[in-house]
Amino acid sequence: MTDFVTQVRGRLSGDRELVFVQDNGEPARLTFAELDRRARAVAVWLTERGMTDRPALLLYPAGLDFTVAFLGCLYARVPAIPAPLPDAGAPHSSRVAALLRDSGAHLVLTDPAHMSQLSGLSARVVAPSADPDAWTAPDLRPDTIAYLQYTSGSTSEPRGVEVSHGNLLHNLESFLSLAGAEPPRRLAGWLPHYHDMGLVGLQLHALYAGADLVFMSPNAFVARPVRWLELISRYGADWTVSPDFGYSWCTRRITDEQLAGLDLSTLGMALSGAEPIKAATLADFERRFGPAGFRPTTWNPGYGLAECTLMVACVPRGQGVTVRSFAASALEQHQAIADPDGVPLVACGPVAGLDLRIVDPESCAPAPDGGIGEIWVAGPSVALGYRGRPEETRATFRAGGGRWLRTGDLGFLLDGQLYVTGRIKDVIIVNGRNLYPQDLEEAASRANSAGGRSAAFGIRRPDGREHVVLIQEVRHGDPVVLSETADRVMDLVTREFGIPLSLMLVARGGVRQTTSGKLRRRYMRELFRGGRLTPLHAELEPAVHDLLRVRS
Repeated sequence: MTDFVTQVRGRLSGDRELVFVQDNGEPARLTFAELDRRARAVAVWLTERGMTDRPALLLYPAGLDFTVAFLGCLYARVPAIPAPLPDAGAPHSSRVAALLRDSGAHLVLTDPAHMSQLSGLSARVVAPSADPDAWTAPDLRPDTIAYLQYTSGSTSEPRGVEVSHGNLLHNLESFLSLAGAEPPRRLAGWLPHYHDMGLVGLQLHALYAGADLVFMSPNAFVARPVRWLELISRYGADWTVSPDFGYSWCTRRITDEQLAGLDLSTLGMALSGAEPIKAATLADFERRFGPAGFRPTTWNPGYGLAECTLMVACVPRGQGVTVRSFAASALEQHQAIADPDGVPLVACGPVAGLDLRIVDPESCAPAPDGGIGEIWVAGPSVALGYRGRPEETRATFRAGGGRWLRTGDLGFLLDGQLYVTGRIKDVIIVNGRNLYPQDLEEAASRANSAGGRSAAFGIRRPDGREHVVLIQEVRHGDPVVLSETADRVMDLVTREFGIPLSLMLVARGGVRQTTSGKLRRRYMRELFRGGRLTPLHAELEPAVHDLLRVRS
């Protein structure tokens, strides 16, 4: 069996179900058997309209309708494109228009509640009258495109990654192998279905594993994060996934009273990935939710990217977290040298059924032992390429003789585990030192614990030297509080890193992120250079201030 449809249809039986807990707390349920029946009806509807091998854009809110439509596309050999709904009142948003243009999508599918909002896109609701028994399985091969996963645009314009049935099966099997002899029984989560971690790591993983899935909308989680942990408690989930932000948000926002009602003892695996994993986040979550039954061995830190379907490396069940500290001065020279008083890094586990090498990003030669370089990956999970972008596909997916994926991420291997240090394009080089923006952002967070997100990036001064700029969100607009906050942040960051710094404090929401929560540092730099940020308070080096004034 070489395709996802054949594999998953054999598991869509019995009493397993999908449960979507709506924002009002009411559960909407769909058995696996009913999911299969409805997906076959969607497939018949699509096939009757000649959609075979023609991509369809899926614009759905969180819920069961998306899962039905996505699976129906796979059943019909229609490459599905999961995407976030555009903001209300903006059906022609730039992102949706870009996806339609880039993908060549011939159809937009949505639910009845959003038909009027998307009327300008000629969106359609799948008619429920199609006969599911009229469905016939299409010819699917390992290299048949299953769906297009558009990258989140953290470092560039979104590009459509062509994920094949073979890619998907290999990655899902790698996910399942993490559990060892205890396959998942019930998954719970809140990640958006248009994010690779939410789609593959949560929804498709549950179907492939034959496990129940209980999920909620991302908006409901952000508004009241205890809802996620309540899902785990109420339904006895044993597996969940989230980026670092999710665990941090729970630690910061869940009250003592809410904590008293939680039981996390059934949770056997808690994956963390999709963004830099902070040792402090894991430790803080353990301390906070240990009384609710959360065990340190539950953690499964991992690393992945859409270009490799999802997962590249992950810690298997029961091994817990490995945190090691490395000399900051050595990391700045792209060397990993142990130092108990240095920078803590979280191991992302061994590689899962793939080949991995660490390569000098300039020469493409293998990095020496202890050297930090670009992470290259090869194997069946590596996607086919970027849709309609042959040059970018060759540059990213065909390195080293044609078989290696260049991830654009930096890291190193130690004792068989992968450590990720940052992205190549985000590294700031100051006086020959390689500074990782997340380290600067973490220091700013410590200096202003009540602040929001931060984004650090480099900007070239008129004399050609690189200068560090830090943008941080704040809650208060009082001039005295802002001045004191700026002093604390400037003092701590300059003291720890020994560099001159320009700081801008902005209101909440001022630091942009992608739909999956990743910081858009390059975009923030563009906004800063173009004078398009509204500062509440700024401490700018004169040369940088003059540069902005010239550009305004």
